[in-house]
Amino acid sequence: MPIDGTTDSTRGRGVLEGAFGLLEAVERSGSAGLTALAAASGLPKATAHRLLEQLVQLGALERAGAAYRIGPRLFQLGQEWQPHPGLRGAAREPMRGLATATGASVGITVLAQGRALIAGAVAGDLDAVVPLRPGSSFSWTTAAGKVLVAGSTAAAPLHSAPSGWARQAAAIRDRGVAIDMEEVVPGVCCIAVPVRGSGGKTVAAVCALVEPTQRLRPMTDALSRTASHISARLHPRHPATHVRSHRRATG
Repeated sequence: MPIDGTTDSTRGRGVLEGAFGLLEAVERSGSAGLTALAAASGLPKATAHRLLEQLVQLGALERAGAAYRIGPRLFQLGQEWQPHPGLRGAAREPMRGLATATGASVGITVLAQGRALIAGAVAGDLDAVVPLRPGSSFSWTTAAGKVLVAGSTAAAPLHSAPSGWARQAAAIRDRGVAIDMEEVVPGVCCIAVPVRGSGGKTVAAVCALVEPTQRLRPMTDALSRTASHISARLHPRHPATHVRSHRRATG
């Protein structure tokens, strides 16, 4: 054992944490230099430089002048990530069809570290206001996040639950829909419904961003049909588990 009392596994975790801290700092900034990344990750400058150069050699990062940005190998590895087997492929065409028919921005989200993580998206009329991009995430208190947390069988890592959340979650499960009326972004309404896997388990939420002036009942019905189509594509050999339509919606 080293004289400082650390083990090889402990040191290995420290190196990995430092490397991931730098990757996250690069992801947040898009492109940044050594000094900024060392400060953002909390690493000594010499340590940050050594890890950054190793990440460049591995293709996880690449240099752009004096700055670092995400590299091609990390991008390639990320494309293979599946939050649920076949989910992104199953969602692609139904989401595109809904966006084309309605002009809505449509996204498929999963619960990751207590947030609604976008696994796939199709841009719509409100893309300039709220861009949906794969890999970005939103608070669980958004409509999509509430659908995911309400349908989760495991204890979600909620930092703070609003008053009356248990009652609200029960209503979301009963109606099969959550609606955000300009609560997050002025001028933007978000509707979300669950995508169900085997046994009716919520494996994702599909959401649509529309203007508040749009009639919500037809939009919610269309979104529910889209979720059912995605569920059917996830289980092509079995009858689709249909998403229960909401009982009522504003608009």
